[in-house]
Amino acid sequence: MSRHDRFKPATRYQPYAGAAGGWGALRSVTGHWLGSDNALKNIRALLKTNQHGGFDCPGCAWGESAETGPIKFCENGAKAVNWEATKRRVDASFFARHSVSQLRGQSDYWLEYQGRLTEPLRYDSASDRYRPIGWDEAFALIAEHLNRLESPNQAEFYTSGRASNEAAYLYQLFVRAFGSNNFPDCSNLCHEASGVALGQSIGVGKGTVSFEDFEHADAIFVLGQNPGTNHPRMLEPLREAVQRGARVVVFNPLKERGLERFQHPQNPLEMLSNRDRATSTAYFRPNLGGDMALVRGMAKFLWQWEREAQAAQQPGLFDHAFIAQHTHGLDAYLTLVEATPWQQIESQSGLSRNDIEQAARLYADAERVIICWAMGITQHQHSVATIQEITNLALLRGNIGKPGAGLCPVRGHSNVQGDRTMGINERPTQAFLDTLEKQFGFAVPRQPGDNAVAAINAMLTGEARVFIALGGNFAQATPDSARTHQALQNCELTVQISTKLNRSHLTCGREALILPCLGRTDIDRQAGGPQAVTVEDSFSMVHASHGQLEPLSPLMRSEPAIVAGIAAATLGAHPVDWAWLVEDYARVRQLIAATIPGFADFEQKLSAPGGFYLGNAASQRQWNTPEGKAAFSAHALPEELLPQQVRNLGVTPDLILQSLRSHDQYNTTIYGLEDRYRGVKGMRDVIFVNLQDIQRLGYEPGQKVDLVSLWDDGIERRVTGMTLLAYDTPLGQAAAYYPETNPLVPLESYGERSHTPTSKFIAIRLEKSLESSLLPSEPSRLATAQS
Repeated sequence: MSRHDRFKPATRYQPYAGAAGGWGALRSVTGHWLGSDNALKNIRALLKTNQHGGFDCPGCAWGESAETGPIKFCENGAKAVNWEATKRRVDASFFARHSVSQLRGQSDYWLEYQGRLTEPLRYDSASDRYRPIGWDEAFALIAEHLNRLESPNQAEFYTSGRASNEAAYLYQLFVRAFGSNNFPDCSNLCHEASGVALGQSIGVGKGTVSFEDFEHADAIFVLGQNPGTNHPRMLEPLREAVQRGARVVVFNPLKERGLERFQHPQNPLEMLSNRDRATSTAYFRPNLGGDMALVRGMAKFLWQWEREAQAAQQPGLFDHAFIAQHTHGLDAYLTLVEATPWQQIESQSGLSRNDIEQAARLYADAERVIICWAMGITQHQHSVATIQEITNLALLRGNIGKPGAGLCPVRGHSNVQGDRTMGINERPTQAFLDTLEKQFGFAVPRQPGDNAVAAINAMLTGEARVFIALGGNFAQATPDSARTHQALQNCELTVQISTKLNRSHLTCGREALILPCLGRTDIDRQAGGPQAVTVEDSFSMVHASHGQLEPLSPLMRSEPAIVAGIAAATLGAHPVDWAWLVEDYARVRQLIAATIPGFADFEQKLSAPGGFYLGNAASQRQWNTPEGKAAFSAHALPEELLPQQVRNLGVTPDLILQSLRSHDQYNTTIYGLEDRYRGVKGMRDVIFVNLQDIQRLGYEPGQKVDLVSLWDDGIERRVTGMTLLAYDTPLGQAAAYYPETNPLVPLESYGERSHTPTSKFIAIRLEKSLESSLLPSEPSRLATAQS
């Protein structure tokens, strides 16, 4: 397939009959491996993925089992490795052929497919092109802009979850020495609600389970998560749990193939016999935003059965010893549970009382329960309250701090949790700031900084004038795309530390820099020799990552080296000798060990295969809360799921939309144009809608429509030319891909206490598009794919 043909694939929409994984996964891995233009070297890279002495997968944050084997990557991990380890390159000659304005017309897929960034570049507005710049000159330009600001808080310092612990630690140290806590980061866009909710309820904003806990759970509850696409390695412990008789209970509006059945691509017997295994035992489909109500309903049944047991003088369901010793606030919570009417629970959850009772019995019958969730829970207005309701459910039966039980927010990018551990936090604890101040001898800033939403607003109003991104694709990852793009363009300087070309490089300030960095697959050589970096997974395991491939260009630098270069140019040798630190990353790790709990003997611990467990106080039933106990949180259910700014319009939305990933995607990175498990190939501008809803609204499958977001602020938010695909979605609900639908999420529509964009609950209306139908010759297929 030529490069030209690659971007004009045949379009198709038909049901997918197979299991998750299987031969489809092997074909996909092979295609991306061959498409990297670096196939022979990438075999070696893939075999070193997630291995001791190898590199950590640059994809998701799911942890590893202790078992050894030649293959420890999934389909999407292979895509991530081959996508990064390509021979294609983007350099000054590329920009000599393409102006920035021309590139803005290309798709996100096309942009990243062009290859790795290989030399530092500066935007030249006169020619509308990026031109080469030396590293020292680039650092001096950044320092000039930063040092002439009236306040350090006029700069925003973004971080992606791909950054290593060493890079993140240096970054936060530099920014705080500069004088700011402005750390908008990717956590603000995804799991911020988990950190806020858990921090208040159990004293630590992380999950309490280990990988091994999945082997001992009697039941695993999975809410608002699609591991088949987003964390494929999770499918193996789910199916193993089902095989040994544990219950796997799913709550998700869409039927996702990975949560139904899985065929392990690394199991020859399964592949040759074409057999698959179930990954769930019960599947419930709540309303978007209805998870808090369904969990409240489960608690209501538990409380009813507990009272009945007490009346009969029989053992109840609650773990009274645990509750008495380790919690507070139970009475207020149970009073609220009892007062919550069933009509509200059923209406908001979208589930019948019988369904909720079945789920409650599955929970009650299990002695050890793990509860997992992802962005289907976190990206709602009441997401913090929902996660605290989930925590309440776990506390009732003591399902925190014992083997085979606990809370498991499944994080996204591979080191998003580690970045926060390293201090990438706009609201750091006073204890952490005190430690930094004592260690480095400077007055650290105490004023809370900007999160992602606040940073966008600050750039829109001109309060922030410089934007620096350590990885990521801020322009596309954020909500309200038109306003976010304008915010970036308002800046005097934007700096992108990146591996590959993306939309953020084309949405630049009056001056702009692209600084090409090494990826996980690249060998990182410093003055002290080849270096390892470290990452932390969702289970608080910290392990080393050693790049395996020669960098494409000697002009590429590591993220720690780039951060140190910016810091030295801006601050000199204050508060540390930055250049000396990055000669050997062990020196950075010594500072981490001296200032962050859990990292004592950091360097020595890394020698153990699989790394080391950072620790989690709540998993040991030690509660770092003001009361010294875990807290039951008593929150009333939302009076309305529709935000007030939608209700103000006085119209009923046509649909409630959730944004989601395709199978050939990780965050904003589009690896390909196939969403295999949903039956879509060659297209992304689609919206999945129930056939009855399509007909109710007066449309036909295959017809093109515009999506218009409903929000009472006088701003039109519209996405044009979306093809209607008849799909098995609950009535009144729809789904479409991001970042294509990010323009529909108002900047002001965010979670209470978390400020996370509400990308899983967008009120929209449909309007007939002026564009013609995409697939006019296949109306019958489009109409029947839902079944």
